[in-house]
Amino acid sequence: MSAHTNPREALKAAAAERVLIFDGAFGTQIQDRGLTEEDYAGDLGLKADQKGNNDILALTRPDVLSDITRAYLDAGSDVISTNTFSANSISQADYAAESQVSAINIASAQLARRLADEYAEKDGRPRFVAGAIGPTNKTLSLSPDVEDPGYREIDFDELTAVYHEQAAALIKGGADFILIETIFDTLNAKAGIFAVKQLEQELGRDVPVMLSMTLTDLSGRNLSGHTVEAFWNAVRHANPATIGLNCSFGADQLRPHVQLLSGIADTLILAYPNAGLPNELGEYDEMPETTAGLVKQWADAGQVNILGGCCGSSPAHIAAMSEAVAGVAPRQVPEAPTEMRLAGLEPFVIAA
Repeated sequence: MSAHTNPREALKAAAAERVLIFDGAFGTQIQDRGLTEEDYAGDLGLKADQKGNNDILALTRPDVLSDITRAYLDAGSDVISTNTFSANSISQADYAAESQVSAINIASAQLARRLADEYAEKDGRPRFVAGAIGPTNKTLSLSPDVEDPGYREIDFDELTAVYHEQAAALIKGGADFILIETIFDTLNAKAGIFAVKQLEQELGRDVPVMLSMTLTDLSGRNLSGHTVEAFWNAVRHANPATIGLNCSFGADQLRPHVQLLSGIADTLILAYPNAGLPNELGEYDEMPETTAGLVKQWADAGQVNILGGCCGSSPAHIAAMSEAVAGVAPRQVPEAPTEMRLAGLEPFVIAA
């Protein structure tokens, strides 16, 4: 169970006091540990090789995930995510591990919940758990077959069921929020939102979502062609606890898009860019102080409420961000535009 009776309001209250800190990447941190097939596979008895299946470590090497999560909490994270980016039946099919989806998500959420509560108890500062859901490698908006533009590998109902299974397990494990992240297809995100709304009906309470878009080019569009402004208007009805941008580029290239979103969204802004752009070897070498200096510009301009890191970021990056924005006033969340309120377009919320 979540440690917060009303996570949405608790996060909003914390974010009104200061710029909050999210965590950073898990993938690169796991890779640095040089784990073997035996580490990944454990004694689960799965038929396929598991090396590279980072999500399954929640079952086979939870100590590794605990160490990484602790490092981010020590660096100053107020919000930590679960290591479940690919813990869905579509992605786990690559490892013949579909049967483990619920167990992975429950275990990862329980691990994050336990550590979040431990740190909150030590210093009295609330910590939050975001149950991370990645986009899968399927898209509802585009055909993977150039010869058949109408073909889709999956339909809306199938993807909704995939998201529902994962979201239900994350909430059961104690996540405060469902973070639908790295959204490259807006319609995929809508399936995720619909799945969470179904879960709300089943549980009879609010299950707040965090939504984070990823851009595929510097013009500011995702793969399904939506601009930042179009994306916000397409998902605003979900009443997200946060809206934001992640991955895509480094903080320097993401700056104008964060600025745009901050000016139109009447909810908290969460931004977690990559640690710069990858070098010719595909590695990220932007120094923590550089990333922190760039995102501090967003904070100084009153454009963000929560800051973190994506690909290539480390606990050192998060610590540098935490130090850089300490004492900076948080972004003031604007009210919904008057014309939207008058038109009855207030976000839909299921009563608790």
